[in-house]
Parts: sequence; structure tokens; C-alpha cells
Amino acid sequence: MENTTYDVIVIGAGPVGENVADRVVQGGLTAAIVEADELLVAIGRTPNTRDIGLDKIGLKVGGWLTVDDTLRVVGEDGVLVGDGWLYAAGDVNRRVLLTHQGKYQARAVGDVIVARAKGETVDDRPWGRHVATADERAVPQVVFTDPEVASVGLTAAAAEAAGMRIRVVEHDLAAVAGSALHAEGYQGQARMVVDEDRRVIVGFTLVGPDVAELLHAATIAIVGEVPLGRLWHAVPAFPTVGEVWLRLLEAYGR
Repeated sequence: MENTTYDVIVIGAGPVGENVADRVVQGGLTAAIVEADELLVAIGRTPNTRDIGLDKIGLKVGGWLTVDDTLRVVGEDGVLVGDGWLYAAGDVNRRVLLTHQGKYQARAVGDVIVARAKGETVDDRPWGRHVATADERAVPQVVFTDPEVASVGLTAAAAEAAGMRIRVVEHDLAAVAGSALHAEGYQGQARMVVDEDRRVIVGFTLVGPDVAELLHAATIAIVGEVPLGRLWHAVPAFPTVGEVWLRLLEAYGR
């Protein structure tokens, strides 16, 4: 199937799949049968914003809600809705459609609502208490497959597009002492993207068994903008898969 194009791909096995494929062929189209144990259907998402009165405040019914840095809803013209009373956290603002980022936004929204109600100063600087800066710079993501794929921050392409002068460093996870203890025949790869001008990590990707558990250390390094020189003092325990941090630093050099 790799080098052949079909009009229809039939997901199924046995008489049912064969019957469907036969009918497709009889209809003048080409078909192939793929046998599988599980089927993932990814059809996208739409915001659940119907029947909540958005049209009463000049917003599109059933549409996504655009927000500013403190998660206040703005209209298509970029102007705050009303006097800035309306906030949107989570998938509905389409910033990052992940559960943990929605909860992160909710914490920021709760704090900023209280601050404004009390007349306190709003800390809307990057990484400030009342903004969700990580939505743009440090989103942790995990694909729970076997092997797992985990990443946080910017890819090399995204960092370059943002105007950064970068260097990419990779290391074979199987070459780390702790991997042999973790699983027989362990295979995996780690990659870090470094902003050369600031000498900080801006992106990190891991592929391998259970690498999701290694991701938060990378998230902390990126959010904290920890200089590479300081990371040399974060000594990983031996023998653990986490020693990949030391190996990456060694590959980068002092």
C-alpha cells in the first residue's frame, strides 16, 4: 500500500470488510482493506458556545473566544468586550487545547479577577502572576503511545521563525546507563533546542518508553530560563534515565 493510491480505504476484517471493499470496486473505485485492532477518529473540535447569549454582546454564536494576555475576551476588532468583564479560560479560547493548560489559565484568571476587583496592580508582564505566558513558550505535550512522545517549548523550526539563533543537541537515550535498568532493549531519543544568544533551553523533545516522566524537568528549565552554566550543577542521580541531561550538556560543551 505504501506506493499505491486508493479511492477508498476500508478499515475492517473478515466478511464485512471484504463485502464493503467488493461493493466499492463494483462501483468503479479502487479499494484496500486494512485490518486493525483499534481505530482512532480525529475529526477536530468546535467550541461549545451556542445558546449562552454571545450574540447579545456582539460575539459570534458558536465561535471561539479570542482573549488578551490576561484572558479577557476581545471582539473581532481587538477591543475588549464591554468594560473587560468577560474572561475565557480553557479550550474555548483556542490558545492551547490541553487539559493542563486550561487549568493553568483558570488559575491565572481567578487571580486576576480578584486583583482587579480589589483594585490591586495587575502583573501582566511575561511570566507575571496574571498572565498565561506558558501558552506561547512552554506547553508540555505528551502522546501516550508506545513509545511515548513528549515535548515542551519550541521546535527548532519555531525558534528560528521567532528570530532566534539556535543550536540543536541530541542524545541516544539507550546510551544512558539508567535505560538498561528501566527496560530491556530500551530505545529512545532526546533533543534540546538552545537559544545561543541567551544560552538557555527553549525546546525539548523526548521519544521512548515512559519519557513523559522526564518532561517536567525540561519544563522547569524552559520556564525558569535556567542558564546552561547553572544546569551543570543540577546533578542527575546514577543510574537513571535522567542522566540524559548530563549527556546533552556534555554534547553541547561548556
